Amino acid sequence: MRPGRFEPELFGDDQCFVKNLADGLVWHRTGCRPIYGDTDRSGMVYHANYLRYFELARGTLMRDMGCPYTEIEADGYVYPVIELGIKFHAPLYYDEAVWINTRPGELGKAWLKFHYIITNSVTGSIVCSGFTEHCAINSRGRPVALDKKTSDLLKNFPAPVQKA
Repeated sequence: MRPGRFEPELFGDDQCFVKNLADGLVWHRTGCRPIYGDTDRSGMVYHANYLRYFELARGTLMRDMGCPYTEIEADGYVYPVIELGIKFHAPLYYDEAVWINTRPGELGKAWLKFHYIITNSVTGSIVCSGFTEHCAINSRGRPVALDKKTSDLLKNFPAPVQKA
């Protein structure tokens, strides 16, 4: 299946945000190069490693927005993955520079979703697209409402969290 158009242009003064000219959505981007250990015998990045790239980008987005996961966890919240999806559009090989584009998606009372598009940073071609869905739990593992910091950040994306 052919991916939709993704035409990123730098957004604002910060190099970590792009606006997709195809639909107007703003994305956070993180650069990455697969290491040799990410590849399988075929020389391509092993499929499960894309989930690590999603995690890298999600954590970087939260940190760059002023709400690192370490602070969220210190406040007693954890966000495990409860669902994920990924579509592969082109192979990725060792040391190929990519952008992992991430943006918040839908928000529920106790869950949230992130969307991802990984692109080759030289050609701009889409390597894969996907999502992760997370539920909010407390330190005892019980479902709870999203914490206010995370909820406000994702509702106001791409505006960073204002420190009190």
